[in-house]
Amino acid sequence: MYAGTEAIDGAVPTLRELGRRGVPVVYVTNNASRSPESVAEHLRGFGLEVTGDQVFGSAAAGVALLRQELSRTGTHPSADGASSGGRPVPAKVLVVGSDYLRGLVSKAGHEVVTTAAERPDAVIQGFDPSVSWTDLAQASYAVNGGARWIATNTDLTIPRAEGIAPGNGALIEAVSRATGTRPLAAGKPEPVLFRLAAQAVGARSPLVVGDRLDTDILGGNRAGFDTALVLTGVDTEATAAAAPADHRPTWIVPSLPMLLAGSAVEARSHEPQEEHQP
Repeated sequence: MYAGTEAIDGAVPTLRELGRRGVPVVYVTNNASRSPESVAEHLRGFGLEVTGDQVFGSAAAGVALLRQELSRTGTHPSADGASSGGRPVPAKVLVVGSDYLRGLVSKAGHEVVTTAAERPDAVIQGFDPSVSWTDLAQASYAVNGGARWIATNTDLTIPRAEGIAPGNGALIEAVSRATGTRPLAAGKPEPVLFRLAAQAVGARSPLVVGDRLDTDILGGNRAGFDTALVLTGVDTEATAAAAPADHRPTWIVPSLPMLLAGSAVEARSHEPQEEHQP
């Protein structure tokens, strides 16, 4: 849809035309540093009519997974006591990421901490440009100390106006190397966000459109939906052809405007074609 502050060529007129035709559009993003309304505001800056209700992000999904994991395994009371007045002590959570992610964790009823010395019960890690070596070190100490580890998403790279930059997945790799373990991940390519987005608009057979095989296409496939790879990002026809079967799109389109062409000739299926005998 966009890279940094610039819209991808053809994206805005395509989405406007879909709106004119009455086709519902929702946005699934692994950006855990911004709220749905903030993302919607960014999209409105390109001239699109978008509300926060149309944006489904990995931060909220990560906090939901955190809650599920703490509930499943049982939260161990922290050092200073079992409970107060018969009420359980809130889980201590070390947040590596944005203020928005910290706010969601706090709103969910957890105590946000900043160091491993505070003995957190869990670590949740999401992307933010301000994440430092110290943040990654504290996460590593906490995970090595037994804290559960949740990642909002595992994108290795992110597109910026200047080019391709390290994403949350690259920062996760640093912690993983220091701990010898992997986090539970909430965002794309897990199917939950895609299914929630489809349910929100009552879509039974939506088309998932994206420019990454390892997040957009894999996630859409896992959700059981048709997928279209747009060749405006990091992946190409060659990488799609060489990808594992569950990473391959139903269709490939060179650009978003090609979605409106309405012809299978314009969007090539990756299903093998049967040979017909004369």
